Amino acid sequence: MAKKPRNRRGAGPARAGAAGRAAPAAASAGPAPESSSASAGQTSTAQLTAPADTAKSTAKSTAYPGQRFGLPDRGPGSVASMPRRLLALLIDWLLSMLIAFGLTHSQFWTIAVFAVEVWVLTATTGFTVGKRLVGIRTVRINGGPVGFRWALLRTAILLTVVPPLLTDRDLRGMHDRASDTIVIRV
Repeated sequence: MAKKPRNRRGAGPARAGAAGRAAPAAASAGPAPESSSASAGQTSTAQLTAPADTAKSTAKSTAYPGQRFGLPDRGPGSVASMPRRLLALLIDWLLSMLIAFGLTHSQFWTIAVFAVEVWVLTATTGFTVGKRLVGIRTVRINGGPVGFRWALLRTAILLTVVPPLLTDRDLRGMHDRASDTIVIRV
């Protein structure tokens, strides 16, 4: 019985590619270039690569947040970036601190002021003060207003801090997915 040739790693000969094509033989590919470390009379082996599935790779490279909802890639109506969202959150938090300190001379009430601000303003306009300043807005996936019930659910989950950071491919946190909303640029 004849021995099967092995490559450098000890594996058997190359198998047919994923599309069912046979792997090219070194002899049919022409003379292989010599490696600088190869001694005289030895040629380097040809590298085999799997055939690229161009349909899948181009689909992945052209996908962008909000595409499956029919939103544009850039500009007004596109999904808001995470830095814009965090800046809006920071502005809203600082404003809540100022209001809480101004009314009660204590920062203890900051979380309550923040919750009420986010709940009421998101339910009625889709904007908070911070979102308005950075040019983003919360809308329902169907295009309608958020409403008080969904805004309350969204705000309650937002206050738990971690779930909003767990985003999907459309940059929707768990609070957005639970309330069927998305944050877009204005």
